[in-house]
Amino acid sequence: MWEALIQYDKELFLFLNKLGNPSWDGFWMFMTHKLSAIPVYVALLLLSYRQLGLKKTLLMLVAVAIMILATDQLSNFFKYGVKRLRPCYDPELAELVRLVKNSCGGRFGYFSAHAANSFAIAFFFTFLLSPKYRYIGIFLTVWAILVAYSRIYIGVHFPMDVLSGALVGLIFSWLFVKLYIFALENTTL
Repeated sequence: MWEALIQYDKELFLFLNKLGNPSWDGFWMFMTHKLSAIPVYVALLLLSYRQLGLKKTLLMLVAVAIMILATDQLSNFFKYGVKRLRPCYDPELAELVRLVKNSCGGRFGYFSAHAANSFAIAFFFTFLLSPKYRYIGIFLTVWAILVAYSRIYIGVHFPMDVLSGALVGLIFSWLFVKLYIFALENTTL
């Protein structure tokens, strides 16, 4: 069964990866670049400050920084523990992958840190800001999906890598929202 799932994942990757064309490559390279999220982060910081005030926003920044550190390190742990080859290093697929960027990255890719981080941020802030900003969850979910899909489009992650990363991000966002609320309730801000 596991082999069938892996084979299906490879077939789905090839289908999604081959949907790309050079006229869209720039957009997806922008979406996958870490610095492209800076406007989103600045907007979230300003909205948080506006809703929470300075002290609660500073505590929130600490929670988000630890959350991202945790998802990144867990991703590295899994990449080197599971040792699933990225599509461009997979001997079955290496010649078939449409690799958009100059390099594929490290040899192993399970699970996608980009997907984990973007979903963690999206749902952390959706919970935090949605009472005042009604549609923030829709915007952040679409943003996280675009970032996650960009990893398949550019040829560096399988769909299962991205879905697993998104799931990890959702779990960590829930956990860190709970920790943030606990910290708020147990400090004098």
